[in-house]
Amino acid sequence: MRFQGHNVLAILVAAIAIYAVGFVIYGLVFEQAWIAASGYTREEVETGMSKMPFSPIMPILIAIGLSLVIKWRNKPGLMSGVVTGLLMAALFLFPERLYAYVYSPVGGATLLGIDTLHIFVTGVVGGGVLGAWK
Repeated sequence: MRFQGHNVLAILVAAIAIYAVGFVIYGLVFEQAWIAASGYTREEVETGMSKMPFSPIMPILIAIGLSLVIKWRNKPGLMSGVVTGLLMAALFLFPERLYAYVYSPVGGATLLGIDTLHIFVTGVVGGGVLGAWK
């Protein structure tokens, strides 16, 4: 199914893949390191889980944005999608995260590193899915 030239199924699959990347990075691989670096206690993190119903919004918006840019570039294909995702991560997502690192009193280099890994893997995976999908 297409909407204004965008493959809706590809966007949904990319959003699910982006969500899964976040789950693996924050929920499995770096959970303890992220909690320690964030300055939150486990109890505070668990209290914040009440916001989880809003969590699908972010990967959906990222997938839509990547789809728009891939279409504008008019260069379909896996590698083109990966490059687009990397560019968007480097030029938009990472600088936004860097603001929090520079101006926030909490979270040092470890937190920035984990978040940066998430940002770039998100770009690669989301861009790759959207670029490769015909």
